[in-house]
Amino acid sequence: MNSVIIEIRAGAGGEEASLFAGNLFRMYSKYAQTQSWKLRVLDLRETELGGLKEIIFELKNGDVFPKMKYEAGVHRVQRIPETEKAGRIHTSTCSIAVLLKPQKAEIKINPQDLKFDFYRASGHGGQYVNKRMTAVRVTYLPTGFTVTCQNERSLQQNKENALAILEARLLEKKQIEEEEKISGQRRAQIGWAKRAEKIRTYNFPQNRITDHRIKKSFHRLEKILNGELEPIIRTLQKSKVQF
Repeated sequence: MNSVIIEIRAGAGGEEASLFAGNLFRMYSKYAQTQSWKLRVLDLRETELGGLKEIIFELKNGDVFPKMKYEAGVHRVQRIPETEKAGRIHTSTCSIAVLLKPQKAEIKINPQDLKFDFYRASGHGGQYVNKRMTAVRVTYLPTGFTVTCQNERSLQQNKENALAILEARLLEKKQIEEEEKISGQRRAQIGWAKRAEKIRTYNFPQNRITDHRIKKSFHRLEKILNGELEPIIRTLQKSKVQF
């Protein structure tokens, strides 16, 4: 089975969006445990309050893509932030991309097309990460794609993670181009065209999650955020909606 690379990015909503990104990552982490998938964080950027501006991680060892492909798109949360004194409900968003990790020979990169920059890592990594040149920025010159990684203490590991992310993004680009050649227009496929589409709303006051693609709501929101995602995934798999 193919491994996948998941990218979660905080969108509209400031710190609340970053906290929601952390909630989503925890949900997928717990769900991965129930599926016996292996999870490895490739890169992350935290906020001062413990949220996530961005996190990129790999999932493998099982039927990962057939299930996780449904998670690509914009996720919206509606809740009262802890810092909201007036009790007003705020709306925030996160975007999720689900990328297939290329098999060997699927993506070939000419080393001359890569530009590497090395620098000191920053953020919530403690003093250690700031003392050594461990962070990596790789640019793929033909497209201008840029990937940065600073999560690992090893320069080599950050370099390998950055290349893995870059290869997955190049495979996505290749898939889009092939789809356009076949159909004349980009089909609404999970992993690329649905990146900008709102697919799900997490409504805390009403204790429900609504998936807008199938127009169905699920209750017990906290349990779902604690990893009980399987009922939603199964319903999506059985639906007649094309993804």
